Amino acid sequence: MLRFCALAALLCLPALAGDAPTIDEALDHLYSFDFPSSHRVLNAYIAQHPQDPLPYAFRASAYLFYELDRLGILESEFLVDDDKIIDKKKGDPDPNVRANFMKALEDAQNRADTVLKTSPRDRNALFAMAVAQGVATDYMALVEKRQISSLGPAKRSNNYAQQLLRVDPKFYDAYLTAGFSEYMLGSLPFFIRWFVHFDNISGSKEKGREQLELVARQGHYFKAFAKILIGICDLREKHPARAQHLLLELAHEYPANPLFRTELAKLNGKLGISAN
Repeated sequence: MLRFCALAALLCLPALAGDAPTIDEALDHLYSFDFPSSHRVLNAYIAQHPQDPLPYAFRASAYLFYELDRLGILESEFLVDDDKIIDKKKGDPDPNVRANFMKALEDAQNRADTVLKTSPRDRNALFAMAVAQGVATDYMALVEKRQISSLGPAKRSNNYAQQLLRVDPKFYDAYLTAGFSEYMLGSLPFFIRWFVHFDNISGSKEKGREQLELVARQGHYFKAFAKILIGICDLREKHPARAQHLLLELAHEYPANPLFRTELAKLNGKLGISAN
């Protein structure tokens, strides 16, 4: 009987190991806009890897996406209209979410700093810093409406991404930051671009799109996010058919996400495509 129990316990070990939480699982929930499940998985992952900076950066991402969704900021009408982006009447940040968001950023940056002090070429720490500064940029620009101030963390996010790409040019997720920086700088008025410098960024919208497409093809964590950003760029550049194709992919990959379905239906209507 004892031998049978011991054998049963050994047979259960692979299943238990397979149930270990992963960042991939957390991001799958995030892209489905199931934020409670995303936090649940990240909390479990952090409990097992408390010194890893990356899950804290993605915890901040989950808080950011929650706020963007709550405030309706991710809707296409908002993202393609610069007047709506800078409009301070959209809604106020949730103070509790903001406090949790800032704590997650602090946790990510403190742990990444600790690693980088002894290992300045550590890929995971550099990536965590790029992600943390990137979500700080989005929160300041889109939620708090501090677009000019957001250029500071945007430059820092790009700096960490460029460092990472010098260490490992095949760390494809880092091209999302570089590509978005290219597109963002290329979208700024000339008189602002004259005073703004980003490391290794020329301000080419075309190059930015190419880098985002690279992430959409070969990225790991940011493959879906790259498609979202490309779709936004397509809508801003008046290419609705290309955006419709990406939304169709995202709606298929994340069927539980209500935003993808809603935006796809709106875009299909504009293009005269039947729901059937």
